[in-house]
Amino acid sequence: MTVVTRFSNSVRRIEHFWITLKDGCRLAARMWLPEDAETNPVPRSWNTSRYRKRDGTRGRDEPMHHYFAGHGYAAVRGRSPGSGESDGLLEDEYLQRELDDASEVIDWIAAQKWVAAASCNARQA
Repeated sequence: MTVVTRFSNSVRRIEHFWITLKDGCRLAARMWLPEDAETNPVPRSWNTSRYRKRDGTRGRDEPMHHYFAGHGYAAVRGRSPGSGESDGLLEDEYLQRELDDASEVIDWIAAQKWVAAASCNARQA
């Protein structure tokens, strides 16, 4: 397998930040951005997981999301409530609360200045 290590965009990785939901619950996330994303907005990719962000899936996450950012996409990897470093209680899979939180995170990402407006039109109500 060939691992790509040279990209057309320099990548800035944000190891940890919070996405605060309307109810005050904070979801832990990591992000990979092309270096110039704040002045040259980019399409975005978002993924959520119930697993910790500092181990487990990290070996897969790092090269995959770095690859996306290296090719001009913002890549955000979040954690579900109550998992990893996120606030809240992990009750069960795919409860309405988790789906509502995911929708709220998508709206949060769409509102960021580093997201190209055209990349947000695919979401249907």
